[in-house]
Amino acid sequence: ATDAAREAVSLIENDTVKVIDASTAYRVAPDWAYGFAEMSKDQRGKIAASKRISNPGCYPTGFIALTRPLVEAGVIPRDWALSVNAVSGYSGGGKAMIAEFENESDPTFTRVPYRIYAMAQKHKHVPEMQKYAGLSRAPIFAPSVGRYYKGMIVEVPVPLAAIANGSKLADVHGVLTQAYKGERFVSVAPLAESAALKTLDPEGLNGTNQLKSFVFGHDDEARLVALLDNLGKGASGAAVQNLNLALGLEESAGLS
Repeated sequence: ATDAAREAVSLIENDTVKVIDASTAYRVAPDWAYGFAEMSKDQRGKIAASKRISNPGCYPTGFIALTRPLVEAGVIPRDWALSVNAVSGYSGGGKAMIAEFENESDPTFTRVPYRIYAMAQKHKHVPEMQKYAGLSRAPIFAPSVGRYYKGMIVEVPVPLAAIANGSKLADVHGVLTQAYKGERFVSVAPLAESAALKTLDPEGLNGTNQLKSFVFGHDDEARLVALLDNLGKGASGAAVQNLNLALGLEESAGLS
């Protein structure tokens, strides 16, 4: 897919053409705008002004949303060895993984309810996770897949006591809440709402372009969780949002 994307872009001769690329080919390229509009206060402007926009990966969207504001605020040190635990519906793995869970005639077909993957620790999403979270050390990424079509939970445990910079759970929540204040598609649950939850359904935001963050835990350990549709805000929803920005349309057009 990355080779095909690079070839397609190389064929463009008209310098007014705008491109939104959904592969991993250009996600960390310096001359491409990263298509996560809520990532920073000036990101929308970069996307709108660019002729080359890379659509983010689904897992990185959740990870960056949870960590970048905290890294910038100094709550998480840039060189901290963060870990990311995540589960996605099997649509996130593309045609091969969909066949594995749906096509009984496929040699890889399985009936397992859940499995881990990418154990060699060389997943294609890690470079964009590190770059756009502002980390000097690559995070340890532990993805998994469940027997359901779409929906995603991305988790980042933050050992506040070990970091030892005095940050408490309310500080973490405050930084994230301020970062996404007024955003239409990215929100942070109030601490009381998170504290009242007993579980979280990865399919809870399916069919939307929403990403909702939760701050669980206590003053020694924060468990940061992002909930999103891997085919919504994690893929096509973000692409439509970026298309609207690139064309000067209402940002939420087609995303209601």
